Amino acid sequence: MSRIARYPVALPAGVEVEITPEAVRVKGPKGKLEHRTHRLVAVTRDGEALKVKALDVSTAAKALSGTTRALVQNMVTGVTAGFEKRLTIIGVGYRAAIQGRKLNLTLGFSHPVSYVVPEGITIETPSQTEIVIKGVDRQMVGQVAADIRAFRPPEPYKGKGVRYIDERIVMKEAKKK
Repeated sequence: MSRIARYPVALPAGVEVEITPEAVRVKGPKGKLEHRTHRLVAVTRDGEALKVKALDVSTAAKALSGTTRALVQNMVTGVTAGFEKRLTIIGVGYRAAIQGRKLNLTLGFSHPVSYVVPEGITIETPSQTEIVIKGVDRQMVGQVAADIRAFRPPEPYKGKGVRYIDERIVMKEAKKK
């Protein structure tokens, strides 16, 4: 069972929380987020901390309480510090450029790939082969990074493609004659 739900979520200065029976809203210097809570889980405020409690003794309620606590912690972290994912592009002629709300990628296809950046996400390209994705919603930042990586995942023979900055690709040996 989840033991993570036992720990309270600390609220730093400048973070406002609104708790209703069906949702938790967190507002901070970087933005605001909302999470709809499950009926088996209750979120309460205890001074400068939030506590998550299972309302039932079922396995599902205990598991959901840990998940809810982790999601609320990510919301608090997101509105205060934000989240960031870094991608790197490896390959001759492969590059990325941002134009307004579109990310233009040249990935060795016969056509350029254009990705429309969703609301709440900012993308920067410090160099032609590096992409930095920032936002307050951890799930959305990760999903955008996964979507961009999916255009050309790294291949195992030369390592060409789009990969996370800390990702390690296990290279395969070429076919022998």
